Amino acid sequence: MAYYTQQQLKKFNFRKLGKNIKISDKASLYNTNEICIDDNSRIDDFCVISGKINIGKNVHITPQCLLSGGIKGIILEDCTTLAYGVKVFTQSDDYSGLTMTNSTIPKNYKNEFKKQVVIKRHSIVGCSSIVMPGVTLNEGTSIGAMSLVLTDTKEWSIYVGAPAKKIKNRSKELLLLYKDFLKNN
Repeated sequence: MAYYTQQQLKKFNFRKLGKNIKISDKASLYNTNEICIDDNSRIDDFCVISGKINIGKNVHITPQCLLSGGIKGIILEDCTTLAYGVKVFTQSDDYSGLTMTNSTIPKNYKNEFKKQVVIKRHSIVGCSSIVMPGVTLNEGTSIGAMSLVLTDTKEWSIYVGAPAKKIKNRSKELLLLYKDFLKNN
């Protein structure tokens, strides 16, 4: 995987750009003046990142992810991971048939739902999952592959399915590793 150099990254005019950032030269980045990326984070091949987005420390956005921050924004707190093909949306058209849909239609004919998405620290979203507008994944949440997340999660819980449902609690053992990681890095 080829990454942009630090000089190239500076030319994007990110709102904030931390140290040791790796962004694939095959990623598509839009509205970079609204994107903050903190230290040691990475965005891989074929990702599309646009709108208001705050990426914390040690965040990994793996290949083929889509983050559509829009005007409400996405927050990815420290040590979060989006696995292959995850999609995160902060806005959606009204699909009920009461209004028109799609980007070519003027706003006065549409009813768009717009809400911020927050993915709190130590959360991971599994391959090909979708996180919809207004959702908060609370600390330590694990979302199984191909899940559809429509509602907030409980801390340190594992969710799967469409719609995603809690199946069990998640271990907090990784917090001991995190303490050691912080001490040694």
